[in-house]
Amino acid sequence: MKKGLVESFPKILIFLLFVSLIVFVLGSAMFVIENGTNPEFDSIPRSIYWAIITVTTVGYGDISPVTPLGQFLASISMLIGYAILVVPTGIVTSSMLKVSKNEMNTIMCKECGLEGHDDKAHYCRGCGTKL
Repeated sequence: MKKGLVESFPKILIFLLFVSLIVFVLGSAMFVIENGTNPEFDSIPRSIYWAIITVTTVGYGDISPVTPLGQFLASISMLIGYAILVVPTGIVTSSMLKVSKNEMNTIMCKECGLEGHDDKAHYCRGCGTKL
């Protein structure tokens, strides 16, 4: 399991860099869209804060866009946030499955026909017959 986590680390790091880029772009776009019509989007750092809390879905409502285009961008941001929850889980799970497949052999039990035993197994995990 640890090997799977270590193997997925570079992918997770790239994913986090991508999410950071998304947040900077969304925040900057929201500043351009809402600046002048909404006093809460008065700076790019504050708009990036809005993007972070919207994408991570932890605080939407603290700052809300008022223009239709701003509200549309907020909707897209929330959908991106939900999609982002799935990606790291899939990366880690796929790495763990890949590692666990590498640790299994293809010896088939002569008694029950079960395959996929651990490399160091001496007995069938299904019926207990000596392999």
